[in-house]
Amino acid sequence: MAKKVGVSEATVSRVLNGKPGVSEGTRQAVLTALDVLGYERPTQLRGERARLVGLVLPELQNPIFPAFAEVIGGALAQLGLTPVLCTQTKGGVSEADYVALLLQQQVSGVVFAGGLYAQADAPHDHYRLLAGRNIPVVLVNAAIDHLGFPGVSCDDAVAVEQAWRHLASLGHERIGLVLGPGDHVPSARKLAAARAVAGDLPEEFVARAIFSIEGGHAAASRLIDRGVTGIICASDPLALGAVRAARRKGYDVPGRISVVGYDDSALMNCTEPPLTTVRQPIEAMGRAAVELLNAQIGGTAVPAEELLFEPELVVRGSTAQAPRD
Repeated sequence: MAKKVGVSEATVSRVLNGKPGVSEGTRQAVLTALDVLGYERPTQLRGERARLVGLVLPELQNPIFPAFAEVIGGALAQLGLTPVLCTQTKGGVSEADYVALLLQQQVSGVVFAGGLYAQADAPHDHYRLLAGRNIPVVLVNAAIDHLGFPGVSCDDAVAVEQAWRHLASLGHERIGLVLGPGDHVPSARKLAAARAVAGDLPEEFVARAIFSIEGGHAAASRLIDRGVTGIICASDPLALGAVRAARRKGYDVPGRISVVGYDDSALMNCTEPPLTTVRQPIEAMGRAAVELLNAQIGGTAVPAEELLFEPELVVRGSTAQAPRD
């Protein structure tokens, strides 16, 4: 541990035994190293929370989540907080398991950038456990009601309105949606906005999918078979799956089928064709999430409200005039 912090073993010993003669900065560095390396704090030091913050992500395959991790992790580091990245894997450590681990490490707070809080039918007991322990928490993007945590979200309704009006301006009348599962709160918001802007949205023009390229491919295939010419997707990977589905059926994108994604994650301007998508303001959202968390850590009462951030339509090469036939 002394080697990791760059101090003498005697200094580490003084910190662990609560002895004087150590600067506050060195003392915090030793305690943080103790937490990072997975050692339990001595009994007399357990009353203090570590300068660690859990950063819980649902996956890393969708490039939007590493992008959020980079912004949030950087902002935490600037405040002297160390992010502990917790990524769920299928059949691996669950979100509830990570919460138990973070509580054991006495973290100062937790940021969830996507997770079970966005699914109405998922288990939520671990969030209530955090609330019961008064652990500062911030949620990124839409959550179920009544969890009692502050959050920052991209405005799903505005995102769909922008995408829909863009396709409508190109002459598309049969516009379909590829959304997440039925209990997924951001998808529910997008569907409500689509119904509001469309006036009449046939149920067969709404397809559900798991959030992956393969899920987008399967859902978009169904929509194309039902005659849609424009497809709005709830994520960029879903949109890439929709492009693939159109091509597998022999249709040109955007000549025959137009596709709009959501997120504007990394490399979407390098796809073929470059993807038209709705950009989440990741930098602003990530920094706001850290500000809300840091305020709570400092003892400020933060209302359990949701800050909505405006998305931006980015028009590239996957959308064009509707086909005439």
